Amino acid sequence: MNPVSRSVQGQENLNPDPSSGAGGSGPLLSAAQRSNLLPLTAAGYAWWRARSLRSLGADFTLEREAALFRALCRPQAGQDWLDVGTSAGFYAGVLARADCRVLAVDLSAPMLREGAKREPDARIDWAQLNMERSDLPPASFDGVTVGATLNETRGPAALLAECARVLRPGGQLWLMYLRRTGGPLQAVFERPEAGGLNFPDPAWVGRHLPGLTRTDGLSAGAVQFERYVKGTDPQGAHGAAGRGVWETL
Repeated sequence: MNPVSRSVQGQENLNPDPSSGAGGSGPLLSAAQRSNLLPLTAAGYAWWRARSLRSLGADFTLEREAALFRALCRPQAGQDWLDVGTSAGFYAGVLARADCRVLAVDLSAPMLREGAKREPDARIDWAQLNMERSDLPPASFDGVTVGATLNETRGPAALLAECARVLRPGGQLWLMYLRRTGGPLQAVFERPEAGGLNFPDPAWVGRHLPGLTRTDGLSAGAVQFERYVKGTDPQGAHGAAGRGVWETL
């Protein structure tokens, strides 16, 4: 895996866009992203994450979520994976226990410290990075996981484009996010002052991943799980998947 410097920045100009003006500061973070910079948020995140899907109408424990991911993506020993918005390191830990090499990235230094404390595994590297605009080399990972980060990012289209860019041909992209339901609470949390969250429609996500094929999509309450494969016959990634199925749990 290509080494990535471990930044100690905690600023809103991580990975600045030099074309954005104002000294290349780039877009500010959303309120939801800024809240993740707080040590208190990081300290309580793992507790919340273990209960969050059930609170959103999905009868999913972390164990069931991990089993679903392993069954569909089948991570293999020695593969290189990128965990985007790792938070407390849930997917990074699942991948490391499958003997994969993992780069776990997050905007928040407190989240990275919490993840490293909870998942002390030499197969995981931790890096502070904004995946809306990263300097990671293209085609450098066999797989990318994105657990709910798509809802919090300021630029969901940019994040998806970066995830696709760093995937190798035949690589897998695993997404978990809250899909758009049109409910009143979503309208509230979309407001900048209330979090600035995004609630993408699955069709919108697919349109922003040209060159990738969706092989699996599962809906559990408002929670969406999707697997994409880049630039190849999706059957070639691991055989049994690539069914192109849409399931509701």
